Formats: sequence, C-alpha cells, structure tokens
Amino acid sequence: MTELRPAEHPRARHFLVHISDTHLVPPGRLLGDVADAGGHLSELLDGLETTGVHPEAIVFTGDLADRGEAGAYRSLRGIVEPVAARMGAKVVWVMGNHDDRAGLRTELLDAPGSTEPYDHVVMLGGLRLVVLDTTVPGRHHGELEPTQLEWLREALAVPAPEGSLLALHHPPVPCVQDLAVTVELRDQAALAEVLRGSDVRAILGGHLHYSTAGTFVGIPVSVASATCYTQDLQTPGRGTRGRDGAQAFNLVHVHDDTVTHSVVPIGQYRTVGRHVDAAETDRMLAAAGLYIPGPDEILARR
Repeated sequence: MTELRPAEHPRARHFLVHISDTHLVPPGRLLGDVADAGGHLSELLDGLETTGVHPEAIVFTGDLADRGEAGAYRSLRGIVEPVAARMGAKVVWVMGNHDDRAGLRTELLDAPGSTEPYDHVVMLGGLRLVVLDTTVPGRHHGELEPTQLEWLREALAVPAPEGSLLALHHPPVPCVQDLAVTVELRDQAALAEVLRGSDVRAILGGHLHYSTAGTFVGIPVSVASATCYTQDLQTPGRGTRGRDGAQAFNLVHVHDDTVTHSVVPIGQYRTVGRHVDAAETDRMLAAAGLYIPGPDEILARR
C-alpha cells in the first residue's frame, strides 16, 4: 500500500467567522428605506449553518445596530444566538461608532448599562482574542483613550500560548475612499507603540463596508465587508456610493504559523463545472496519494 503524502499545511488549529457592520434596525424597517439588514444577516447565517461548519467563535466587529436602538439589538440577538448555539460557536460583540455602549451591554449581554469603553479579553483555548473599543460617543471617527492603551499594554504583557488576535471597529489601514478619512482611527501612532513587538498575529476590523487588507507595524490587518450594504469602489470621480449588494463576511483560519482570511460573498450562484461533495473529496485526495494532517500531527513530523 502506497504511503499517503501529507499536504503542505495542516488543518487550522482555530476557525472563526468574522462578520461586520450588520447595522440592524428594529423589525419592520429597512436600512435607509432600501436594505433589508436583518434579512441579509439571516441569509448569511443560514448559508453558513447549511455548510455544517463549527466555528469556535463568530466575531462581529462593530456597528451592530444602525442607531443603537434597543429593538435593533434585540432583533440582532434573536437572529444570531440560535444559529451560534446550534453551531457551538461563542458570539463576540465589538463596539462600533453606530452602537450605544449602554444599549449593547443591556440588550446583548444582559449586563448593567455602563458607558465605559467595552474592552475585554476572550480566550479560545490558547488563542487570546482582545476586543478593543475604538469608538467616541456621538462621533463617527475612532480614538483610543490613554487608559485604554494602558489596559491593552497590560493585557498583552504576557504572551498567550497561541498568540493573540485584536478585534476592533476602526481598522488601522489607509482608506481607499477619500471621504473615509473623516471617520478613520486617529492617532494611530499611539496604538502602534503598544502593538509593536507584541504577540498580536492579526487585527480584525470593519467600518469601511468593503473587504480590504494591509499591515500595521508588521501585523496583518483584515477588514471584513459589511452585511447590510457595501461601498462601491468603482464610483466615478473619487466619490462615495453605498449599494445594497456585494455583501460578504470572512472565514478566519488560525494555523500555528499563519492566519488566513477568506472573503465569502452572500448569495447563491450557478455552478461552474460540477459539485464535489465531502465524500468524493476524500476519495480524490486518497487517489492522489494525499491527506491533510491535523494541527498536532504536523508538529510531530517536524
């Protein structure tokens, strides 16, 4: 019997789903009288659940509700929590500039309605997920208070066994659209000072309503597009135009030596070629003399 050759990379040690900018409104309303924000999110989650995947966490990087309304948060919770429970996924909420700190806490967390920044740490086994609140109440740009930067420094002082991911709303990357600089994260140099040399392996952000990627002090930054509406980056004349289309989310796979971010558009499309299911995939891999090792098996081979 021929020995199977392992694939170049093992299966991911951690699998997360990264969703951003849901902008939920209370039931019965459309966002901007056009977009069915709740319907788009339900379609996304229904499609995700149908695949049979089991993410450890679903991370929502801000602008959860369009106007911070209690009814919108309750609607969001009603859409997300049942699906997350069936998939066995932890739900991680991040503050966005359209959110209300007190409303988020009371409606999504069943916690007292504090107006303090919503910063916290979630451990996923040995992987540390640091949630940072970049919002300024009543404004749309992002900032970090000195006390938050000190909190972040302390949170990262001791490296986590499998490193850290940082989740925030305002991403520290250049804006493609000129008008977006009015709402960007300000004073990024202060954040850079804290993150430089830390164990942060990737930064997850939102806010821009389009998918993009970059680096910040050498750390990969991945911005998930919005699920409510997106920005048309082909708008003529350096203009800005939101559109009810091209919504997407990201799959995040954390390996021992890399983190991948895969953009998944919402919707169903015509098949090109043929559909290969999981059972046939296994047969085809075996026929090719290949297999994909588990995350610990590859370590034993090195």
